[in-house]
Amino acid sequence: MAEKQVKSAVPTPVSAAVPAVVPAVVPAVVPAIPVVPLDQTEQVKQSKSKDGCKTCQHHAPKTHGSMAVPPAYSDLGKSAKDIFNKGFGYGVLKLDVKTKSKNGVEFATSGSSNTDTGKSGGHLETKYKLSELGLSFNQKWNTDNTLTTEITMEDQLTKGLKLGLDTSFVPNTGKKSAKLKSAYKRDFINAGCDLDFDMAGPTVHAAAVLGYEGWLAGYQIAFDTAKSILTQNNFAIGYKAGDFQLHTNVNDGTEFAGSIYQKVNSNLETAVNLAWTAGSNNTRFGIGAKYQLDKDASLSAKVNNTCLLGVGYTQTLRPGVKLTLSALIDGKNVNGGGHKIGLGFDIEA
Repeated sequence: MAEKQVKSAVPTPVSAAVPAVVPAVVPAVVPAIPVVPLDQTEQVKQSKSKDGCKTCQHHAPKTHGSMAVPPAYSDLGKSAKDIFNKGFGYGVLKLDVKTKSKNGVEFATSGSSNTDTGKSGGHLETKYKLSELGLSFNQKWNTDNTLTTEITMEDQLTKGLKLGLDTSFVPNTGKKSAKLKSAYKRDFINAGCDLDFDMAGPTVHAAAVLGYEGWLAGYQIAFDTAKSILTQNNFAIGYKAGDFQLHTNVNDGTEFAGSIYQKVNSNLETAVNLAWTAGSNNTRFGIGAKYQLDKDASLSAKVNNTCLLGVGYTQTLRPGVKLTLSALIDGKNVNGGGHKIGLGFDIEA
């Protein structure tokens, strides 16, 4: 009798309690979950990635201090040097041809003739790379009958390390030379050391450049082990921004030089260089500019303190074919002659 009363009593309170409890408890305990559209979710993710994650460095935005690899010592002030050197080839008639085979071998042939002396010269160069091994082979022969071979290995022993062996041989005289090269670059530093082998004794060439927040400082030396003396002792300092570069250097304590480069806009680049030698009151300076006329043509001009005016015009005739015309005018003797012209023709396929 008691079992029947229990069985009949169980369903009654449960069925009566459920309708009263569920509506009152569920809304109070379980919060409503808003449905975010897909495009809005993507916007939230993008905004977080832009602002950076405050809890980890992986998503932290890069600061100005995280500078890329600084240039090598020889490339300090390169932007200003290019304004004064590229696009000018007066006094020379030159032809350059570059091709590449299907298996990746690159060929470069160059020939030139000096309009003043009439002397002609040329060279043939081949390059081949084994990317999977980080190896590259470079062989070159010129009309002076000099054969050079260079083998380099990069990013194999460690990231940023480059090792190379450069040899040369002159069959006519039997003269041989070799140079062992090494370079290491990473954020904030670019260093290199070359060992030039000689019968009398090797010469050590070393250079290093440090960079931080746009500032650059470099030092370069050359030490003759046979004579135990420094044959080169150079120091440079500079500043590099997006559209502005400043560079100064002192060579052997006697040669002082500096340059300023500015990219005025997308079409106009300007540069100024200064040079002075200790013990001399003569200061050398020059002003140069390059203007991009359109996507296929550019005009370059430069003038120095001796009134030598250089003008160059470069035209891309078609993809891979470029024509360069240049002239040098002596501003102090315009009617006396002695001016020079140059013609260059580059073909790349």
